[in-house]
Amino acid sequence: MDSTVKRLLGVVGLALPLLAGAQQLQDPTRAPAGLASGPAQAGNMEGEGVPAAPRLQSILIGAAPNNRRLAVIDGVTVAQGGKFADAVVERINDNSVVLRRGKLRETLILFPQIPGGLQASGKK
Repeated sequence: MDSTVKRLLGVVGLALPLLAGAQQLQDPTRAPAGLASGPAQAGNMEGEGVPAAPRLQSILIGAAPNNRRLAVIDGVTVAQGGKFADAVVERINDNSVVLRRGKLRETLILFPQIPGGLQASGKK
């Protein structure tokens, strides 16, 4: 009985790495599937020949006294007043970023509203 249990544990021990390698790791910071499929940002530049709407991924706000503000848009870190593609980062708010292309402004929202009135942060 003891040797049978040892063999069984040995076989399971050998199989676990193979099973674990077959699993795909999920990004814990990725938006839920329901959020990712719809438009994540609201803007006023749609239909203007812009290839694809930029995606706001993160906002970083430093502590006082300087309150430095950074945004990560499509994997690129930009500061308030900096350039992203052909736009200027006009404003970085707590939950949104305003891009300006000439006279046009586009607002990227970090946590858009979820249908049903709930916010992505869990607030009602």
